[in-house]
Formats: sequence, structure tokens, C-alpha cells
Amino acid sequence: MIAKAEGKKSSLDTLKWLAVLALVVLGVVGNQYFAAESILYRVMGLLALAAVAILVALQTVKGRQFFELLKAARGEIRKVVWPTRQETTQTTLIVVAVVLVVALLLWGLDSLLGWLISFVIG
Repeated sequence: MIAKAEGKKSSLDTLKWLAVLALVVLGVVGNQYFAAESILYRVMGLLALAAVAILVALQTVKGRQFFELLKAARGEIRKVVWPTRQETTQTTLIVVAVVLVVALLLWGLDSLLGWLISFVIG
């Protein structure tokens, strides 16, 4: 699929990306210009501009490739076998126990070396 999308390179892609950039700049400048307005209205405006910018970006070759990548990634995530709650709890408890044991060993070694050094130094 990616090979198909690369073969159809549109001459308008550069203009579309410039339009996306213009929409992003418009959102940033507009947010500063309307700083006195309610945050709700500014967020709604930014979301609307973001949606239009995304729609324009998806019309480009790179945008379509990115969308295909997102769909493939979502399919791969669905294939993952997630651990059960019991497995997660057991693994977490094992990790906590190992960390505590190593911490106690390091504390004991540090104390022993400190005692030996203070004994040698006097």
C-alpha cells in the first residue's frame, strides 16, 4: 500500500502542507489575539482549526501514509496478549520483593564497608 501512495505524488502536496502550516500559525496567533476571551471559546476554535489542518494533511501522500501506519499499529495492538490483573499483581509483588532484598543487601554491604573503613582509619 505504501508503494502505491508513493507512486501518486501530487504536485499540490506542497501547497497543502503550506495550508496546514498557515492553519497552525493562525491558531497560535489567534489564541494570543483573543487572550481576553473565554478559554472555552479559544479551545473550541483551536480544536476546529486542528481538525481542518488534520483533514488537509490527510489529503497529502505523507498524510495518507501516516494514516495507514496508524491503522496498522492499531491492528498490531489488538494482537497483543495483555496480562490479567492477577498476573500483573503477582509480577509487581515479585519486583517489589526483589527491590527490597537488593536494597537490604546494599545497605548491609555499605554498613560493613563503612565499619571496616572506620576501623582501619581509626
